[in-house]
Amino acid sequence: MSSSRKQPRPRRSFTAEFKAEIVQRCRAGDRSIGQVARDFDLTETAVREWVRAAERDDGGGSGGGSGGGLSADEREELARLRRENHQLREDVGILKRATAFFAGETR
Repeated sequence: MSSSRKQPRPRRSFTAEFKAEIVQRCRAGDRSIGQVARDFDLTETAVREWVRAAERDDGGGSGGGSGGGLSADEREELARLRRENHQLREDVGILKRATAFFAGETR
């Protein structure tokens, strides 16, 4: 019975240039996303996500998809700001503890 199971295909990675070419072919309008995916032996889900990501990066996203509708640059900036915020919170905590320490010595 288990021989009728389809083996999962190994995970593949694609260059940004390849993804851009696929998105361009989808945007051309002469073929559907499903047809482009079949032509290049890709999953339709992956191609749809590449198209959505390209729309977000171009500023034309609806904002309702995964990633919060942020472009790649915005996601990078958000990550940088979160790291900076974390560091600043740690610095404030150290300063609060130092203030409490020195305030306790003067009493």
